[in-house]
Amino acid sequence: MIKIDPIKLTCDLIACPSVTPKDAGAMDLLQEALQSIGFTVTRMPFGDVENFYARRGTTGRNFCFAGHTDVVPAGKLQDWVSPPFQATITDGVLVGRGAADMKGGIAAFVSAVSEFETGTGSISLLITGDEEGDAINGTKKVLAALAAKGEKIDHCLVGEPTNPTRIGQEIKNGRRGSINTIVTVTGKQGHVAYPAKAVNPVPPLIALVNQLYARLLDDGNDNFQPSNLEVTSIDVGNVTHNVIPQAANARFNIRFNTNHTGAELQEWINKEAEIVRQKYLCEIDLDIRITGEAFITKAGKFTSILQDAVEAETGERPKLTTGGGTSDARFIREFTKVAEFGLVGKSMHKINEQVLVSDILTLKNIYIRILKNYFSD
Repeated sequence: MIKIDPIKLTCDLIACPSVTPKDAGAMDLLQEALQSIGFTVTRMPFGDVENFYARRGTTGRNFCFAGHTDVVPAGKLQDWVSPPFQATITDGVLVGRGAADMKGGIAAFVSAVSEFETGTGSISLLITGDEEGDAINGTKKVLAALAAKGEKIDHCLVGEPTNPTRIGQEIKNGRRGSINTIVTVTGKQGHVAYPAKAVNPVPPLIALVNQLYARLLDDGNDNFQPSNLEVTSIDVGNVTHNVIPQAANARFNIRFNTNHTGAELQEWINKEAEIVRQKYLCEIDLDIRITGEAFITKAGKFTSILQDAVEAETGERPKLTTGGGTSDARFIREFTKVAEFGLVGKSMHKINEQVLVSDILTLKNIYIRILKNYFSD
Protein backbone atom coordinates (compact mmCIF):
# COMPACT_ATOMS: atom_id res chain seq x y z
CA MET A 1 0.00 0.00 0.00
CA ILE A 2 1.14 3.54 -0.75
CA LYS A 3 2.25 5.43 2.35
CA ILE A 4 1.47 9.14 2.37
CA ASP A 5 4.00 11.50 3.96
CA PRO A 6 2.08 13.71 6.40
CA ILE A 7 4.67 16.49 6.38
CA LYS A 8 4.68 16.86 2.61
CA LEU A 9 0.89 16.70 2.52
CA THR A 10 0.65 19.41 5.19
CA CYS A 11 2.95 21.65 3.15
CA ASP A 12 1.04 20.97 -0.06
CA LEU A 13 -2.26 21.79 1.63
CA ILE A 14 -0.88 25.02 3.06
CA ALA A 15 0.16 25.97 -0.48
CA CYS A 16 -3.57 26.02 -1.35
CA PRO A 17 -4.77 29.47 -0.13
CA SER A 18 -8.17 28.12 0.87
CA VAL A 19 -9.51 31.11 2.78
CA THR A 20 -13.21 30.50 3.45
CA PRO A 21 -15.06 29.79 1.20
CA LYS A 22 -12.35 29.37 -1.46
CA ASP A 23 -11.05 25.87 -2.08
CA ALA A 24 -7.94 26.77 -4.11
CA GLY A 25 -7.23 23.15 -5.03
CA ALA A 26 -7.19 21.65 -1.53
CA MET A 27 -10.03 19.21 -2.23
CA ASP A 28 -8.48 18.02 -5.49
CA LEU A 29 -5.21 17.38 -3.68
CA LEU A 30 -6.89 15.29 -0.99
CA GLN A 31 -9.10 13.45 -3.45
CA GLU A 32 -6.09 12.35 -5.48
CA ALA A 33 -4.25 11.20 -2.34
CA LEU A 34 -7.24 9.23 -1.01
CA GLN A 35 -8.06 7.60 -4.32
CA SER A 36 -4.47 6.41 -4.53
CA ILE A 37 -5.01 4.39 -1.32
CA GLY A 38 -8.33 2.85 -2.24
CA PHE A 39 -10.94 5.37 -1.13
CA THR A 40 -14.05 6.17 -3.11
CA VAL A 41 -14.42 9.95 -3.00
CA THR A 42 -17.77 11.64 -3.51
CA ARG A 43 -17.64 15.39 -4.05
CA MET A 44 -20.55 17.17 -2.39
CA PRO A 45 -20.53 20.88 -3.25
CA PHE A 46 -23.20 23.14 -1.80
CA GLY A 47 -23.43 26.75 -2.91
CA ASP A 48 -19.89 28.06 -3.31
CA VAL A 49 -18.40 25.51 -0.90
CA GLU A 50 -16.52 22.34 -1.83
CA ASN A 51 -16.96 19.28 0.40
CA PHE A 52 -16.41 15.57 0.04
CA TYR A 53 -17.11 12.26 1.70
CA ALA A 54 -14.63 9.44 1.15
CA ARG A 55 -14.96 5.82 2.23
CA ARG A 56 -12.86 2.69 2.04
CA GLY A 57 -14.65 -0.54 2.87
CA THR A 58 -18.31 -1.45 2.68
CA THR A 59 -18.81 -3.70 5.70
CA GLY A 60 -18.42 -3.59 9.46
CA ARG A 61 -18.35 -0.49 11.62
CA ASN A 62 -17.65 2.83 9.94
CA PHE A 63 -15.08 5.02 11.70
CA CYS A 64 -15.02 8.57 10.35
CA PHE A 65 -12.36 11.26 10.50
CA ALA A 66 -13.73 14.77 10.00
CA GLY A 67 -12.02 18.07 9.28
CA HIS A 68 -11.92 21.26 7.25
CA THR A 69 -9.57 22.61 4.63
CA ASP A 70 -10.70 26.23 4.86
CA VAL A 71 -8.62 28.69 6.85
CA VAL A 72 -8.99 32.22 8.20
CA PRO A 73 -7.34 35.16 6.39
CA ALA A 74 -3.60 35.55 6.87
CA GLY A 75 -3.68 39.16 8.07
CA LYS A 76 -0.75 41.46 7.37
CA LEU A 77 1.67 39.53 5.16
CA GLN A 78 4.65 41.61 6.27
CA ASP A 79 4.20 40.35 9.83
CA TRP A 80 4.83 36.73 8.85
CA VAL A 81 8.33 35.29 9.02
CA SER A 82 7.62 33.67 5.65
CA PRO A 83 4.74 33.79 3.14
CA PRO A 84 1.68 32.33 4.94
CA PHE A 85 0.74 30.06 2.05
CA GLN A 86 4.26 28.79 1.51
CA ALA A 87 5.05 26.36 4.31
CA THR A 88 8.53 26.64 5.77
CA ILE A 89 10.30 24.37 8.22
CA THR A 90 13.01 25.79 10.48
CA ASP A 91 14.50 23.89 13.42
CA GLY A 92 11.65 21.40 13.35
CA VAL A 93 8.89 24.06 13.34
CA LEU A 94 6.48 24.17 10.40
CA VAL A 95 4.99 27.63 9.76
CA GLY A 96 2.03 28.43 7.52
CA ARG A 97 -1.63 29.39 7.61
CA GLY A 98 -3.61 26.29 8.53
CA ALA A 99 -0.64 24.38 9.95
CA ALA A 100 -2.46 23.87 13.27
CA ASP A 101 -6.05 24.57 12.24
CA MET A 102 -6.25 22.15 10.68
CA LYS A 103 -4.31 21.08 7.63
CA GLY A 104 -1.68 19.37 9.77
CA GLY A 105 -4.43 17.32 11.41
CA ILE A 106 -5.96 16.33 8.08
CA ALA A 107 -2.55 15.30 6.76
CA ALA A 108 -2.00 13.19 9.90
CA PHE A 109 -5.19 11.20 9.54
CA VAL A 110 -4.79 10.78 5.76
CA SER A 111 -1.30 9.45 6.40
CA ALA A 112 -2.61 7.20 9.18
CA VAL A 113 -5.24 5.57 6.98
CA SER A 114 -2.61 5.05 4.27
CA GLU A 115 -0.67 2.86 6.73
CA PHE A 116 -3.62 1.00 8.26
CA GLU A 117 -5.26 -2.11 6.82
CA THR A 118 -8.94 -1.82 7.61
CA GLY A 119 -9.84 -5.52 7.46
CA THR A 120 -13.60 -5.99 7.68
CA GLY A 121 -14.34 -2.49 8.92
CA SER A 122 -14.79 0.76 7.02
CA ILE A 123 -13.00 4.08 7.30
CA SER A 124 -14.46 7.33 6.04
CA LEU A 125 -13.43 10.97 5.86
CA LEU A 126 -15.78 13.93 5.89
CA ILE A 127 -13.99 17.06 4.68
CA THR A 128 -15.58 20.49 4.40
CA GLY A 129 -14.50 23.90 3.18
CA ASP A 130 -16.97 25.82 5.34
CA GLU A 131 -15.99 25.49 9.00
CA GLU A 132 -14.31 28.84 9.55
CA GLY A 133 -17.17 30.70 7.84
CA ASP A 134 -20.93 30.53 8.29
CA ALA A 135 -20.90 26.70 8.35
CA ILE A 136 -24.07 26.68 6.26
CA ASN A 137 -22.94 24.81 3.16
CA GLY A 138 -20.53 22.38 4.78
CA THR A 139 -20.72 19.53 7.27
CA LYS A 140 -24.37 20.12 8.18
CA LYS A 141 -25.60 19.68 4.61
CA VAL A 142 -23.19 16.83 3.88
CA LEU A 143 -24.48 14.87 6.86
CA ALA A 144 -28.10 15.45 5.86
CA ALA A 145 -27.36 14.24 2.33
CA LEU A 146 -25.53 11.15 3.63
CA ALA A 147 -28.38 10.33 6.00
CA ALA A 148 -30.86 10.62 3.13
CA LYS A 149 -28.82 7.99 1.26
CA GLY A 150 -28.79 5.68 4.27
CA GLU A 151 -25.08 6.13 5.00
CA LYS A 152 -24.23 5.27 8.61
CA ILE A 153 -21.26 6.54 10.60
CA ASP A 154 -20.71 4.62 13.84
CA HIS A 155 -18.17 6.94 15.48
CA CYS A 156 -16.42 10.13 14.42
CA LEU A 157 -13.18 11.83 15.42
CA VAL A 158 -12.69 15.47 14.43
CA GLY A 159 -9.05 16.45 14.01
CA GLU A 160 -9.33 19.95 15.45
CA PRO A 161 -6.35 21.27 17.44
CA THR A 162 -7.45 20.38 20.97
CA ASN A 163 -4.20 20.56 22.94
CA PRO A 164 -3.28 23.81 24.74
CA THR A 165 0.52 23.57 24.87
CA ARG A 166 1.67 20.01 24.09
CA ILE A 167 0.20 17.08 22.25
CA GLY A 168 -1.54 14.59 24.47
CA GLN A 169 -3.21 16.94 26.96
CA GLU A 170 -6.88 17.10 25.99
CA ILE A 171 -9.66 15.40 24.09
CA LYS A 172 -12.83 17.39 23.50
CA ASN A 173 -15.82 15.17 24.26
CA GLY A 174 -18.37 17.94 24.14
CA ARG A 175 -18.89 21.58 23.32
CA ARG A 176 -20.97 24.44 24.62
CA GLY A 177 -23.81 25.78 22.51
CA SER A 178 -23.77 29.23 20.97
CA ILE A 179 -26.35 31.94 20.30
CA ASN A 180 -25.64 35.14 18.37
CA THR A 181 -28.09 38.00 18.83
CA ILE A 182 -28.43 41.45 17.29
CA VAL A 183 -30.75 43.85 19.15
CA THR A 184 -31.97 46.95 17.30
CA VAL A 185 -33.94 49.61 19.15
CA THR A 186 -35.60 52.18 16.90
CA GLY A 187 -36.51 55.60 18.22
CA LYS A 188 -37.05 59.01 16.67
CA GLN A 189 -34.23 61.36 15.76
CA GLY A 190 -34.29 64.85 17.20
CA HIS A 191 -32.41 67.74 18.78
CA VAL A 192 -31.00 67.07 22.24
CA ALA A 193 -32.46 70.38 23.43
CA TYR A 194 -35.97 69.16 22.61
CA PRO A 195 -36.10 65.60 23.95
CA ALA A 196 -39.90 65.63 24.10
CA LYS A 197 -39.94 65.80 20.31
CA ALA A 198 -37.68 62.75 19.95
CA VAL A 199 -37.44 59.17 21.20
CA ASN A 200 -33.96 58.19 22.36
CA PRO A 201 -33.26 54.48 21.62
CA VAL A 202 -30.16 54.32 23.83
CA PRO A 203 -31.77 54.08 27.31
CA PRO A 204 -33.98 51.08 26.43
CA LEU A 205 -31.04 49.36 24.77
CA ILE A 206 -28.92 49.85 27.88
CA ALA A 207 -31.80 48.68 30.05
CA LEU A 208 -32.16 45.48 28.05
CA VAL A 209 -28.44 44.77 28.12
CA ASN A 210 -28.37 45.31 31.88
CA GLN A 211 -31.34 42.99 32.41
CA LEU A 212 -29.67 40.25 30.41
CA TYR A 213 -26.38 40.68 32.28
CA ALA A 214 -28.17 40.61 35.64
CA ARG A 215 -29.05 36.93 35.32
CA LEU A 216 -26.58 34.31 36.46
CA LEU A 217 -27.21 31.69 33.82
CA ASP A 218 -25.76 28.83 35.88
CA ASP A 219 -22.77 27.68 37.90
CA GLY A 220 -21.70 25.06 35.40
CA ASN A 221 -22.04 21.31 35.89
CA ASP A 222 -19.91 18.19 36.07
CA ASN A 223 -18.93 18.43 32.41
CA PHE A 224 -19.06 22.14 31.62
CA GLN A 225 -17.91 25.52 32.83
CA PRO A 226 -20.59 28.14 33.58
CA SER A 227 -22.56 29.58 30.68
CA ASN A 228 -21.73 33.19 29.86
CA LEU A 229 -23.24 36.10 27.97
CA GLU A 230 -20.87 38.63 26.43
CA VAL A 231 -21.84 41.88 24.70
CA THR A 232 -19.47 42.33 21.78
CA SER A 233 -20.69 45.61 20.32
CA ILE A 234 -22.95 48.59 21.08
CA ASP A 235 -23.37 50.94 18.13
CA VAL A 236 -25.28 54.13 17.50
CA GLY A 237 -23.39 55.56 14.56
CA ASN A 238 -23.78 59.08 15.90
CA VAL A 239 -20.97 61.52 15.11
CA THR A 240 -22.45 64.59 16.82
CA HIS A 241 -23.23 65.65 20.40
CA ASN A 242 -26.50 67.45 19.72
CA VAL A 243 -28.54 64.82 17.89
CA ILE A 244 -30.62 62.10 19.49
CA PRO A 245 -30.03 59.09 17.21
CA GLN A 246 -32.69 57.30 15.23
CA ALA A 247 -31.58 53.79 16.25
CA ALA A 248 -29.14 51.90 18.42
CA ASN A 249 -28.08 48.29 18.31
CA ALA A 250 -26.07 45.79 20.28
CA ARG A 251 -24.57 42.40 19.54
CA PHE A 252 -24.02 39.67 22.07
CA ASN A 253 -23.15 36.01 22.23
CA ILE A 254 -24.16 33.37 24.75
CA ARG A 255 -22.02 30.27 25.20
CA PHE A 256 -24.20 27.82 27.08
CA ASN A 257 -23.80 24.40 28.61
CA THR A 258 -26.20 21.47 28.82
CA ASN A 259 -28.20 23.20 31.57
CA HIS A 260 -29.92 25.07 28.74
CA THR A 261 -31.21 24.65 25.22
CA GLY A 262 -31.02 27.25 22.50
CA ALA A 263 -34.82 27.49 22.36
CA GLU A 264 -35.10 28.13 26.11
CA LEU A 265 -32.54 30.93 25.98
CA GLN A 266 -34.17 32.43 22.91
CA GLU A 267 -37.49 32.54 24.74
CA TRP A 268 -35.80 34.26 27.71
CA ILE A 269 -34.24 36.94 25.47
CA ASN A 270 -37.62 37.58 23.84
CA LYS A 271 -39.33 37.94 27.24
CA GLU A 272 -36.74 40.40 28.53
CA ALA A 273 -37.04 42.44 25.34
CA GLU A 274 -40.83 42.55 25.73
CA ILE A 275 -40.51 43.90 29.29
CA VAL A 276 -38.28 46.73 28.04
CA ARG A 277 -40.52 47.35 25.05
CA GLN A 278 -43.57 47.84 27.25
CA LYS A 279 -41.71 50.02 29.76
CA TYR A 280 -40.22 52.39 27.18
CA LEU A 281 -42.93 52.06 24.49
CA CYS A 282 -40.23 51.57 21.88
CA GLU A 283 -39.63 49.33 18.89
CA ILE A 284 -37.20 46.47 19.50
CA ASP A 285 -36.15 44.03 16.80
CA LEU A 286 -34.25 40.83 17.61
CA ASP A 287 -32.15 38.76 15.24
CA ILE A 288 -31.44 35.57 17.22
CA ARG A 289 -29.44 32.77 15.68
CA ILE A 290 -28.74 29.49 17.45
CA THR A 291 -25.52 28.33 15.83
CA GLY A 292 -25.13 25.16 17.88
CA GLU A 293 -26.54 23.26 20.84
CA ALA A 294 -24.49 22.11 23.80
CA PHE A 295 -23.65 18.40 23.77
CA ILE A 296 -21.62 15.81 25.61
CA THR A 297 -20.27 12.45 24.51
CA LYS A 298 -20.22 10.62 27.81
CA ALA A 299 -17.07 8.86 28.93
CA GLY A 300 -17.16 5.22 27.89
CA LYS A 301 -15.64 2.69 25.52
CA PHE A 302 -15.20 5.18 22.66
CA THR A 303 -13.46 7.83 24.75
CA SER A 304 -11.31 5.16 26.43
CA ILE A 305 -10.10 3.96 23.02
CA LEU A 306 -9.01 7.51 22.24
CA GLN A 307 -7.37 8.07 25.62
CA ASP A 308 -5.55 4.72 25.54
CA ALA A 309 -4.06 5.48 22.13
CA VAL A 310 -2.88 8.95 23.15
CA GLU A 311 -1.38 7.68 26.38
CA ALA A 312 0.41 4.81 24.65
CA GLU A 313 2.06 7.21 22.22
CA THR A 314 2.78 10.22 24.47
CA GLY A 315 2.94 8.78 27.99
CA GLU A 316 0.25 11.22 29.08
CA ARG A 317 -3.42 10.37 29.54
CA PRO A 318 -5.47 13.21 28.08
CA LYS A 319 -8.29 14.86 29.97
CA LEU A 320 -11.82 14.86 28.61
CA THR A 321 -12.78 18.53 28.31
CA THR A 322 -15.51 20.72 26.83
CA GLY A 323 -13.92 24.17 26.96
CA GLY A 324 -13.09 26.53 24.15
CA GLY A 325 -15.06 27.54 21.10
CA THR A 326 -17.15 25.45 18.81
CA SER A 327 -16.58 23.16 15.85
CA ASP A 328 -18.44 21.06 13.31
CA ALA A 329 -18.78 18.42 16.01
CA ARG A 330 -21.94 20.32 16.94
CA PHE A 331 -23.52 19.02 13.73
CA ILE A 332 -21.97 15.56 13.78
CA ARG A 333 -23.28 14.82 17.27
CA GLU A 334 -26.82 14.70 15.83
CA PHE A 335 -25.82 11.65 13.75
CA THR A 336 -23.27 9.73 15.80
CA LYS A 337 -20.94 9.78 18.81
CA VAL A 338 -18.17 12.29 18.25
CA ALA A 339 -15.03 13.57 19.93
CA GLU A 340 -12.12 15.77 18.90
CA PHE A 341 -8.37 15.34 19.10
CA GLY A 342 -5.63 17.02 17.10
CA LEU A 343 -2.55 19.20 17.26
CA VAL A 344 -1.52 21.99 19.64
CA GLY A 345 -3.77 24.98 19.03
CA LYS A 346 -2.02 27.89 20.74
CA SER A 347 -1.05 29.54 17.42
CA MET A 348 -4.25 28.93 15.45
CA HIS A 349 -5.70 32.02 13.74
CA LYS A 350 -2.53 33.93 14.65
CA ILE A 351 0.28 35.42 12.61
CA ASN A 352 3.00 32.78 12.10
CA GLU A 353 0.65 29.88 12.81
CA GLN A 354 2.87 26.86 13.45
CA VAL A 355 3.24 23.29 14.64
CA LEU A 356 6.12 21.03 15.49
CA VAL A 357 6.96 18.58 12.72
CA SER A 358 7.35 15.95 15.41
CA ASP A 359 3.79 16.62 16.61
CA ILE A 360 2.35 15.84 13.18
CA LEU A 361 4.22 12.55 13.15
CA THR A 362 3.10 11.77 16.70
CA LEU A 363 -0.50 12.58 15.79
CA LYS A 364 -0.32 10.24 12.82
CA ASN A 365 0.87 7.44 15.09
CA ILE A 366 -1.91 8.19 17.59
CA TYR A 367 -4.51 7.97 14.84
CA ILE A 368 -3.08 4.61 13.74
CA ARG A 369 -3.32 3.32 17.32
CA ILE A 370 -6.90 4.57 17.55
CA LEU A 371 -7.83 2.65 14.41
CA LYS A 372 -6.11 -0.51 15.67
CA ASN A 373 -7.84 -0.30 19.03
CA TYR A 374 -11.21 0.50 17.47
CA PHE A 375 -11.27 -2.32 14.94
CA SER A 376 -9.68 -4.93 17.24
CA ASP A 377 -12.28 -4.33 19.93
